[in-house]
Amino acid sequence: MQQQLKHQLDRELDYAAVRAAADRIAGAIRPVAVVPAAEGVWYALEYLQHTGSFKARGARNFLAAHHLAGTLPDAGVTIASGGNAGLACAWAARAQSVAATVFLPANAPRVKVERLRGYGADVRLVGDRYAGALAACEQFAAESGALSSHAYDHPLIAAGAGTLLDEIRAGLPGLDTVVVAVGGGGLFAGIATAAREHGVRVIAVEPENCRALNAALEAGRLVDVTPDSVAADSLGATRVSAAALAAAQDDNVESLLVPDTAITAARRALWEEHRIVVEPGAATALAGLRAAPRPPGERVAVVLCGANTDPADLADGAPS
Repeated sequence: MQQQLKHQLDRELDYAAVRAAADRIAGAIRPVAVVPAAEGVWYALEYLQHTGSFKARGARNFLAAHHLAGTLPDAGVTIASGGNAGLACAWAARAQSVAATVFLPANAPRVKVERLRGYGADVRLVGDRYAGALAACEQFAAESGALSSHAYDHPLIAAGAGTLLDEIRAGLPGLDTVVVAVGGGGLFAGIATAAREHGVRVIAVEPENCRALNAALEAGRLVDVTPDSVAADSLGATRVSAAALAAAQDDNVESLLVPDTAITAARRALWEEHRIVVEPGAATALAGLRAAPRPPGERVAVVLCGANTDPADLADGAPS
């Protein structure tokens, strides 16, 4: 059994990996609520997830799999991320009663640092850029033996995120299309893997100037991009994962770019029409739906994937 579990840690992303992830994280994460939003459109409210984003699914699956396989070291887990992935890693580590050491730039927002420490993480502030924090994280892992986690580029992380698709299908029978924002590609790769199993179409939406997946599709290989968008804090990966590129090359996937103005408008619309506050990265998915024509009678789910944001700019001037 131990050897079988270790083998599963190294497997490629496939639907069996997504189903195994669903078994591991059952009862530990909040099943997604799917609610009607407009004619033929439903919202998957994943921003209600633990830590405020879908990242909790992958982090929990990653650590649970290593725990079951006996490969979770005494030094715990480490990650370089002051964003949603770092929060999710710290939360999942606390649930497994293991140490989490999170590296981020010294100029990271204080609110993120305080939230990480609230989850019990050992926060290390290094340099003024993510690259410096990543280098320090890698050195720490090498010296301490801590398990290195990644924000998106790992089969266990992507498989955990992919558990969303079957939950959406359970809440919305007859689902035709799912719309999802793409940054590094972990959420997209997981969802697209499960969607392919069920013949569900996927629309992968990126900001025009945060187009790591779209650029890779255009080039036919992984390429680096320079992120520059209102949604760059959560979608600003310089390179998409190989699993995401492979998933995007399926005939049932459409890559779509939207301008920042459309993202801002979609985020504002969510607030004004539904009193939903999400981060720009989550609103990117809705911006994509608003830009894409839909066949009559199609049943579409839009994944609202995270809400770690400051709502002040939405609430200003709003009536109480």
